[in-house]
Amino acid sequence: MTTSRSTAEWQALDAAHFLHPFTDFQSLAARGSRVITKADGIWLTDSDGQRILDAMSGLWCVNVGYGQQALVDAATQQLRELPFYNAFFQTATPPAIELAALLAEVTPPQFRHVFFAGSGSEGNDTVVRMVRRYWDLMGQPQRQVIISRVNAYHGSTMAGASLGGMSGMHAQGGLPIPGIVHIQQPYWHEHGRHLSKDEFGFVAARWLEDKILEVGPDKVAAFIGEPVQGAGGVIVPPATYWPEIQRICDRHGILLVSDEVITGFGRTGHWFGCETQGFRPDLMTFAKGVTSGYLPLGGVMVGERVARVLIEHGGEFNHGYTYSGHPVACAVALANIRLIQSLGLVEHVRDDVGPYLAERFEALRGHPLVGDVDTCGMMAALLLVKDKTDGTPFTPDLGLGMVCRGHCFREGLIMRAVGDRMIVAPPLVMTRADVDHMMDLIHRCLDLTLADARAHGWLA
Repeated sequence: MTTSRSTAEWQALDAAHFLHPFTDFQSLAARGSRVITKADGIWLTDSDGQRILDAMSGLWCVNVGYGQQALVDAATQQLRELPFYNAFFQTATPPAIELAALLAEVTPPQFRHVFFAGSGSEGNDTVVRMVRRYWDLMGQPQRQVIISRVNAYHGSTMAGASLGGMSGMHAQGGLPIPGIVHIQQPYWHEHGRHLSKDEFGFVAARWLEDKILEVGPDKVAAFIGEPVQGAGGVIVPPATYWPEIQRICDRHGILLVSDEVITGFGRTGHWFGCETQGFRPDLMTFAKGVTSGYLPLGGVMVGERVARVLIEHGGEFNHGYTYSGHPVACAVALANIRLIQSLGLVEHVRDDVGPYLAERFEALRGHPLVGDVDTCGMMAALLLVKDKTDGTPFTPDLGLGMVCRGHCFREGLIMRAVGDRMIVAPPLVMTRADVDHMMDLIHRCLDLTLADARAHGWLA
């Protein structure tokens, strides 16, 4: 690969040929992309030599940080031995078998089986197929409807984007597909400020029961949700929410699906977010952190309630992917999970760096722009508001979150803007000193954003 091009040359080549995801192509071509050339630990380096603290773990995925030699070695060895074979035609490879067994070990006890995919989007497509196949085999084929939430993100394939509740995605391509409906998200700041958070948790969970009764309990197949909504802005539900969701699903006999693509593999301070939030899903989608993003891999953990029916009722499940159980990706996942175990990263997030991140984010409430903060393990969000006394938001068309994000990039920090919610999901290997450095950058960027808001007369 050529590495001697200038930034301008990379940008010109990029604009000429590379259509980026979730991008205004014309705008990016005019501005020029940011070209990342190296990474190590929690740091990125761009083509101009600027070091950037990656507070988003790539795209929520580089849990063990960059440059872990054990993962490089695992991929290299497997590429030499067996670079690829498929899982069709009653065939398996040792890495896929070993990974399936290890996943059964680290996931909650109801999971003993896994269906491999190539990404979280493919995993959630599999959920739709598997849930409907389960109810067919149970003699209730009318159970087709899957309930999800507004502002949820479950991928960008036709089924994944339909399960998600992003209005911008639904506006393109005739989405959602039939049989998928949505309830409101459990976002206290937007929907429940007149209630305590615990009270609001019960109210928000009962929106699910209302929808089940509206659709008809005999027609509802499953409810899917992220334990903490990631791309929606790190929406952390009240502690009462998920246990009540569990009771509602149990009461009506519907399957409960936890989308752990972001929240899995230690990010919330447990191996999986459902353990942090206190519920027992029947199916669990995973990706991202399973390999720390070093290679693409995803899948669905299948609880015994569903697995026993799929196995014992017989018949072919007409679904799968060329790269289901890809041996190199599985070898990297094995090395990644063992590294998480050997470094004690789950405990590190739960007992040390996660609580410290929460403490440091809580202190941001004193900043003139910050109206609210939310944290869960190594996920955190702050809300930019016009008036702290009553939470009055800025006018959306001002794009203050994007102003703040621009300052972050210029100051050497990757922090994502979701509207006016500024979010981070740093690598789990961060130390307290790393958190301090990140928070210094965040404070600086908030101060620069405040100066801009005052200069433009945007504040009350």
